[in-house]
Amino acid sequence: MKLSLMLCLSLAATTALHAQNNVLSAKDKAAGWQMLWDGKTMQGWHDASDKRAAVEGAQIVDGVLTLHHSSSHQGDVVSDEIFQDFELVVDFQLTRGANSGIKYFVNDKVNEAAKSVIGFEYQVLDDDVHPDAKLGRNGNRKTASLYDILPAAENKPVKPIGEWNTARIVVHVTHGEHWLNGVKVLEYDRTSPEFKEALSLSKFNHYAGFGEAKDGHILLQDHGDVVHFRNIKIRRLK
Repeated sequence: MKLSLMLCLSLAATTALHAQNNVLSAKDKAAGWQMLWDGKTMQGWHDASDKRAAVEGAQIVDGVLTLHHSSSHQGDVVSDEIFQDFELVVDFQLTRGANSGIKYFVNDKVNEAAKSVIGFEYQVLDDDVHPDAKLGRNGNRKTASLYDILPAAENKPVKPIGEWNTARIVVHVTHGEHWLNGVKVLEYDRTSPEFKEALSLSKFNHYAGFGEAKDGHILLQDHGDVVHFRNIKIRRLK
């Protein structure tokens, strides 16, 4: 009897917690947050390649957005809105060996040389298994890094595959921060000599104007692997 009651209470608590996904609290709303993804549809987002809702490369089940490579096109999804100074929070969950990313300062145009939409990228990766983790410089292709430019802290608090992590990106003028599970793991200033040197050594050094954008779209990357997202919210900082 007691065990049955405990199970019921546990289920009720889990259901209550799940019900809060993709919903803003009164405190969030007062602080200027908005849901960037509504948890139910692809309204407010479009396909990176043809500006249509990415239905083939995206699935929505129980408030979770799952990206996976479709048979007909790369399924990157891009926000309709453009953001300048902002704070973005995204929950993500990796599957074994997966590679993805959260891009910002995206200009919503496929770069022909890169064969993709480019922009700053908060890397999302299975650091233990995916080979990209061993490429780049000083770990700058691992989770929470500014992809191929600056590495996240080595002691970052990343959770195991199959568990939810929370990414937070803060951008204000030329200052940027990457957070993981409540801990700041990377900070940069785009005008600093250190940043410019890191950019010059990256794969983006031959893309004219890369790193100079003042605003852009938000992109969730479909890199051919199954990755889950939820609780995508953003607020403008000015």
